[in-house]
Amino acid sequence: MERLWGLLQGAKRLSPVPSQTIYKHVEGTQQGRLQEEEEDGEEVAEPPAHFCPMELRGPEPLGPRPGRQNLGLWAAAGRRAIPYLVLMALLIFTGAFLLGYVAFRGSCQACGDDVLVVSEDVNYETSPDSHQGTLYWSDLQAMFLRHLGEGSLEDTIRQTSLRKRVAGSAGMAALAQDLRAALLRQKLDHVWTDTHYVGLQFPNRAHPNTLHWAGEPGKQLPLEDPDVYCPYSATGNATGELVYAHYGRPEDLQHLRALGVEPTGRLLLVRLGLISFAQKVASAQDFGARGVLIYPDPADFSQDPHKPGLSSHRAVYGHVHLGTGDPYTPGFPSFNQTQFPPVQSSGLPSIPAQPISADIASLLLRKLEGPVTPQEWQGRLSSSPYRLGPGPGLQLGVNNNRVSTPINNIFGCIEGRSEPDHYVVIGAQRDAWGPGTAKSAVGTAILLELVRTFSSMVSNGFRPRRSLLFISWDGGDFGSVGSTEWLEGYLSLLHLKAVVYVSLDNAVLGDDKFHAKTSPLLISLIENILKQVDSPNHSGQTLYEQVAFNNHSWDAEVIQPLPMDSSAYSFTAFAGVPAVEFSFVEQDGQAYPFLHTKEDTYDNLHKMLQGRLPAVAQAVAQLTGQLLIRLSHDHLLPLDFGRYGDVVLRHISSLNEFSGDLKARGLTLQWVYSARGDYIRAAEKLRKEIYSSEESDERLMRMYNVRIMRVEFYFLSQYVSPADSPFRHIFLGRGDHTLGALLDHVRLLRSSGSKALRTASSGVAPVLTFEESHFRRQLALLTWTLQGAANALSGDVWNTDNNF
Repeated sequence: MERLWGLLQGAKRLSPVPSQTIYKHVEGTQQGRLQEEEEDGEEVAEPPAHFCPMELRGPEPLGPRPGRQNLGLWAAAGRRAIPYLVLMALLIFTGAFLLGYVAFRGSCQACGDDVLVVSEDVNYETSPDSHQGTLYWSDLQAMFLRHLGEGSLEDTIRQTSLRKRVAGSAGMAALAQDLRAALLRQKLDHVWTDTHYVGLQFPNRAHPNTLHWAGEPGKQLPLEDPDVYCPYSATGNATGELVYAHYGRPEDLQHLRALGVEPTGRLLLVRLGLISFAQKVASAQDFGARGVLIYPDPADFSQDPHKPGLSSHRAVYGHVHLGTGDPYTPGFPSFNQTQFPPVQSSGLPSIPAQPISADIASLLLRKLEGPVTPQEWQGRLSSSPYRLGPGPGLQLGVNNNRVSTPINNIFGCIEGRSEPDHYVVIGAQRDAWGPGTAKSAVGTAILLELVRTFSSMVSNGFRPRRSLLFISWDGGDFGSVGSTEWLEGYLSLLHLKAVVYVSLDNAVLGDDKFHAKTSPLLISLIENILKQVDSPNHSGQTLYEQVAFNNHSWDAEVIQPLPMDSSAYSFTAFAGVPAVEFSFVEQDGQAYPFLHTKEDTYDNLHKMLQGRLPAVAQAVAQLTGQLLIRLSHDHLLPLDFGRYGDVVLRHISSLNEFSGDLKARGLTLQWVYSARGDYIRAAEKLRKEIYSSEESDERLMRMYNVRIMRVEFYFLSQYVSPADSPFRHIFLGRGDHTLGALLDHVRLLRSSGSKALRTASSGVAPVLTFEESHFRRQLALLTWTLQGAANALSGDVWNTDNNF
């Protein structure tokens, strides 16, 4: 190169006018464009009409007499320089080509190893009747935030919480009409109502539930509020000695038995929290208890003197059906005039349950005898230590009535432009047993605000690629009845068309920590959106910076599995649709004390958040809205299908410690690992296909989207009946087909002779010993569900690569 430089310098000295070609990068919509400028001494060259290829020209001769010596020198220099110039031209061409290719790929949403990388330059087309030009992600983001800021979120929360709206009541019917009218005023393509006739349980006003000392009917313990009850409790009387059982989890009851206190044949006193009412009652039933009393212990709530607390005479409402939907039509939709077989959900308890206040619980705890509880079981109700019992005999009487009740789900839809048959669904519970500010008023207000915001965006030129479906659910306080009945009614349709479900229930229960209960498919997208939403209570920080401040593993801090008491659970575990539910909660996992009580008012929630309720609700709306834009408008669905490979590995790694025990019996886990390997390979192959494809190919993008959106459905076991085991998801579901059931079974290899129950994780009947034939069946069904997911992700049958 030094020699070439010397030759070029010599040639330059022979030229009377210096000439230089300059290439500079020009910003614009066409990436990588180069502009050529000629600078010739003091003369200004006329700009070219169009870009032309470079042309090698010799210099003008010096003076009027061209000397042969000078010409010879120039010719020699030119001959020696030609190879180097050709080499340089090739290098420049190759570099420019690679630069242009990288710039082009930067606009694709499926770049690199992660299909979720999205450039700020990704463009979104407007609707055909729009007068605007191309909208970029930053344009849509700004448009959304601008229209969202024009609403009255706080007023809607306050007004909704003031309305009585128990499912099936006249107040709920009036609210449903008002909400439907509000949707009709917006720029929506479709608005309609679905009515279901479901079996709900209500208190018997003529014969309220009772609690009194056994053998002394006249010494009744006052249940302060006869309206507080457990829907779907077994009815009748239950008598037995009282025993304290902490939270009523299976491990608590096992520990109780290990401490010499037998729960069988007794009434259990358990604390609110950690697991649902239904799980507490199911565990008690499995251990042979006769009834359950559930109370709120002050130790489970914030002790901050500046925040309001639950009154000691308040009990907490909660249903006890271990499932979702109408338990009297399990697996079938509750439409009117439909004939159903006379069956009931296996999740209905056979023992009675009743909520009681902290005051009544304190009185009962003082009557208990027996050993002192472990330190971690102690609460804050008594000055003396809690004891396990038993105590005096109690009689619990439950007289709830079953009533056939009409409930109404209300729908609004913005139809998609390119994929109108693919739905991004967002929903919020509308009903509430009490004021229900945190339970449903906040979610309903955010839902209405998002409808108004997206409607305004449509009026300003926005049209999503996929349809947006906004739903207000009824019957949520009875176990997501409205949402589950809708899923049961349209299951054959929805598993092909529903892309994602976003739940707005329980969105604001505090303001210190943020949780996302979600399918693994959405984790990467949630991370991306968190980085673009400001924290409502940490100025200058994004939500991502807030949650990752003290924990580098942000997902360990934020991501949680979907709980059964969320409407999102049925979408994933029953219908195979990825779902998410966002929640702001109190620090250190302290529960919001007023949930499911008559004190869940706007004022209490506002005081609990110390005036930050509007800001936190606005943050949830921003997060949810931007998530909806990405899900409804990206060319390629931003679902990280590769995540399930890690989920499978994390779950089956728990089996490794038992590999020796299994090998001694001639059993192996080889096929499970092989199925996981096939899934990983199928995911990587699909990633590479997407990376090498053209985003402008609509047919190809739709084909990829169909494969991606059905990944969650692939993990529903095809080997069990939806009527017998509605929650067929092998990771999230309940039943003998789940990975949790397999793990519980294999643990019996090391706990033979003890009652190792599987209620908490898998929801199946307890067994006492390891059964090899049963284990082989479980393993086979699990393995082939995983293998089926891998095969489906591979695409066509000729692309399947099994290594079995």
